[in-house]
Formats: sequence, C-alpha cells, structure tokens
Amino acid sequence: MKRSGHLIFISVCLIIFAGNFISQTHSSVTAQTLSYIESSSGLANPEWEGGRTELEFADINADGLLDIITIGDHGSPFINTEEHGIMVYYGDGAGNWSVQMTGDFGYGGIAAGDVNNDGFLDVGYAMHHNYSSTDFGDQLIEVALGDGTGINWTPWDDGLATNGEDYGMFATDFADVDNDGDLDLGSISFGCCAGIHVYLNNSDGTWTQSFGVLDGNSDMIFQFGDINNDGFIDFIAGYENGTVYFGDGTGDFILKDLNLPSGGLMGRLGPSLGDIENDGGIDLAFANNNGGLHVYIFDDWDQLWQDFSGDLPSTGPFEHTQLADMNMDGYIDLAAYGTGTFQLFLGDGNGIWTPDATFTTGDPGYSQAFRVGGDVDHNGRPDIVLLEEEELSWFTYQNYLRCYRESSIPILLDIMPVYPRGWELFRPNSVRFIDWISIVPGNEPATVKLEYSTIGSNGPMTLIADGLPNSGRYQWIVPQENSVTCYIRYTITSGTSTYSSTTSSAFMILDGGIGIDEPKPEGLGISVYPNPAGRQLTVDSWQSAVKIVITDLFGRRIKECANISSFPFLLDISDLQPGMYILRAINKDGESGSAKFLKISL
Repeated sequence: MKRSGHLIFISVCLIIFAGNFISQTHSSVTAQTLSYIESSSGLANPEWEGGRTELEFADINADGLLDIITIGDHGSPFINTEEHGIMVYYGDGAGNWSVQMTGDFGYGGIAAGDVNNDGFLDVGYAMHHNYSSTDFGDQLIEVALGDGTGINWTPWDDGLATNGEDYGMFATDFADVDNDGDLDLGSISFGCCAGIHVYLNNSDGTWTQSFGVLDGNSDMIFQFGDINNDGFIDFIAGYENGTVYFGDGTGDFILKDLNLPSGGLMGRLGPSLGDIENDGGIDLAFANNNGGLHVYIFDDWDQLWQDFSGDLPSTGPFEHTQLADMNMDGYIDLAAYGTGTFQLFLGDGNGIWTPDATFTTGDPGYSQAFRVGGDVDHNGRPDIVLLEEEELSWFTYQNYLRCYRESSIPILLDIMPVYPRGWELFRPNSVRFIDWISIVPGNEPATVKLEYSTIGSNGPMTLIADGLPNSGRYQWIVPQENSVTCYIRYTITSGTSTYSSTTSSAFMILDGGIGIDEPKPEGLGISVYPNPAGRQLTVDSWQSAVKIVITDLFGRRIKECANISSFPFLLDISDLQPGMYILRAINKDGESGSAKFLKISL
C-alpha cells in the first residue's frame, strides 16, 4: 500500500516511543543468494492425474513439523488414480512425506484453521467432484472438524454451497471477516460460472452467506487479507469480473480494482498478497496473459492502485505468483512459477526487484498449484511446494507434486517474526494469525511462547500461549485492548537453549471507540469520523460553527480552522503527527463541543 509520509512517521515514532522499535536479527540470518533442493520423497504416492488443485502448508497433527494438505486434482476421486478426499502429506522435517487420505471427493481447494476454537486444526474445502454418498463430501463447499490426527474428520457444514454453487467450487480460504472471534469462509468457482461466495460462521456448525456473486470465469485463486489496513478483512480472487474486494467488517465487500491493468477473459492470473512496503497494508502481485509479472500497491489517498513492478519482466513463462520474505531480510520478495520455471525476485521495499534463485521442473511444467512460505525443515528460510504438469506423450499429461527446500544449514537457535510485521491495525475480539520462522540446528524438537505488550517492546508482557508446537502459526483472538504501541514477543526453546525476538515495529489494536464524544454543552453536538484517521477527518454537527480548534492532550493548540461554511466539514490533518488529539468546534455564541480522535500514519 502507498503511504506517503511514512518515512516521516517512522522518524517521529522513533522519538516518541524512545527505543521501543527494536529489530532483532540473529547473526545466522544474512542476505545471500538462495538455493533450493528437491525434497519430494513420498509425494508420488498416490499417482496424480491432471488439472488444477490447491496446496497449503499446515501442521495438522501439531507435532511442530509442517504437513501439506490438498483434496487432489482431476483424478480425485477414482479417475485413473487412488487419491481422494482430504489428503494430508505428513512431513518429517527432512523433506520426506507420507500420505493419509480420507473421503470420496475432491478436485478443488483447501484451507486450514480452527473454526470452532477447540485448539485443533479444521479444514474448509471446495470441489468439483462431490461424489460422496455421505454427509462427508456431498456438498460443493464443506468444512470438517479435525481432532489433531489428520485422519478423523466431522462434517460441520450446514448452509454452505446453497446460493447458486451448482457446478463446482475451488480455492478456499479462512478469515474472520466480521471480527466476531471465529473464522469465516470464502471460495471461488471452478472455472465458470458459480462466482465467489463468502459465508459467516455461526459457531454451531451452520453458515450464512454474507456476500456472493455469480457468473464470470475463474482462475481458481482466492485469498483473504486486510489490504487497506482498516482492521476489516478484504480478499483477492482470480476472477474475470474483478480481483480486489474491500470488506466493511460485516461480511459485505465492494470491488476495488481501480487503475489495475486489464485482466482479460480469466481475470488477473495467479494473484497473491504481501506487505511489500512494511506499512501494515497488503499489496498485490499477479501474472499477465503474456507470462510477465506485476506488483501493485494501493494508494489510500487517491483510492487507486499504483504500479510497483519496477523492472520485473513484462513477458515470460509465469502463471502463478507468491509474495513472502524468502531470505528473511525484512522485505517481501516475489516468487513466480510457470511453464517449468521457478524464479525468485528479491525485494527491497522500494520497488526494486533483483533476480535470485531459479530452477526448472518438467516439460512443459504447467503450474497447477504453487505455494511458498512454510519452513518444513526449520532452517529459517521458507520453502516451496508446487504441482506441475508434464507431457508424457502427445496430448497425454500427468501432474507431479514436488517440494523444494531452501538449502541453508542452520547454525544458531533463532526465531523471527513474520506477521504481524508492524503498523497493522487489528480489531479487538477478531481472529488474526501470528506467524513466525525459526532456526533450529539439527531440527531438534522445539516449543514456542508468545506474549504481547501494549506499551512498547520492553513490556511488561502478557502471555498469549506457551508450549506451542514450532509450526510457525498460531490462531489468536485479539484481546480487548486499545493501543497504537503493541508488540509481540516470540520465544523459542530447544533443549537448554532459548532465544527471543520482538516485532520490529509497533502494530495497533483499536476498537473504533477512541473518538466517542466527550460530554458536550447542551445544544452543540460534534462527531468525527473515520476514527482513527489518516489524512482527512470529517467533522459533523447539526448546528453551525465558526471555528474548529485542535489541541493535544495537554491543551496545547496545534491547529485552527475558521470560516466553517457548513457541515459535514472535511478537515485536512495530514500535517499532524501521529497521536491522540482533541477537536473542539465553537459556534457564534461561544458554545462548544469536543471529541477525541486518533491520527495514524498512512
């Protein structure tokens, strides 16, 4: 996202919070050229067929080692192959995999998360082949509760796929779109024409659609994220009729593709999300119809997407993108794959992309699924899983599932924050994911403790959870706090060794109630919104006023505006430093009303 004045805000906050912004980087983590080794032992069982799928890293059995989950390709279930249902490839931390398959359905997308908040990972999935004769696998969109084994699944899906999903659904994701403390679900159509659907979790095994569109071709990709950093979840989709949709915190969404280049018949190909500028908002990457690559950031002020592609290739072999910090230098990188070629472009946060690691797969190696971000061997570098399609003979193709591990050898115990990265805005009682990457020499068993502070990186800290498996993700229900100086401390323990790191910049937990009006004299009511605000503040009153005065919390006059013509009145606050202020409106009789508001960075 575009945040003009961001560097100014950083320098101001370094003064205001005096030492609270501490970036801990272990000596074992340095910027260097990356390389990858294939680690696919066990992924050839069962034999795959062809067509698309979705792959996710998730520690399904909570042993601290990442697994790969999917519901298969076109051969699932029972078309020339044996794979079917929920497929869990259990990882051993060394790149070896063993599969467990449960159910008679498939060919679609999958997501992992704890939908009933019982501590076990559940799965949501959408499919084209709902062939099952039981409740487990007979709907085009489903959720199944897990018990921590990856083997036993209980349907929890009443109300899903009941709003025009009559042909097939595909990519699926979880997020708390209404900030009520449980995960909701979104999914996109298989090809044409069932569109996009978002369902709210009623916490009792039933779901209610909050957003849906029908028709339109699909590139079968769907991902949640807070793009404009307002504390409300948005999403992107590989979809003919639009890529970016902003949420309002209720489960409704509005298209926000302004200024993006044309996506063509299938929509923008292989889109992905990541915070490229480290400003708390999430940015967009995608491939074009010529196999080239694009990166765009969202400008909040102009409400437009801005090209951040630099000298990325405008043509090429690429079909899918992923945004992640692959070398763990603090900046998001761009990973791209397609037509048998993987290429990594290292980012610097300023739109300069440097080609780095590359490798090739099969011939032609069409990308049928692509995922990065999980560290399967705990060497402190994210790894890659992909599904590529090879030509066996003329017009005969077969998919191959492959994992590639980054080859660095870990030296010192370390843990590095991944999300939140800093500057994000969370809403109390919402579900957000805390992510990290760890370095554990010898891949020995390790546990993680998470704590948070609302008054700076030095604490005091409040416990989030302890004794967690070192799987890189924790599902957090954001506490009832109200602070712009929040930090998370990550502590990893392996044997007798312990190491801690803290988020390098503050993030925010805000309930939206900071600007509730103070008691006002009878006859003059003042309201301000949005609150928090970045560049503009809307001041409203049912009565006229002649002057607006802004003071800090100590009563010092910061800004004054006279000649107020009418309400609502737009007030430019872009020149204010981040912090809390009091706005006072005064009418011709000397009566006044006031409200607090929070100025944040953009």
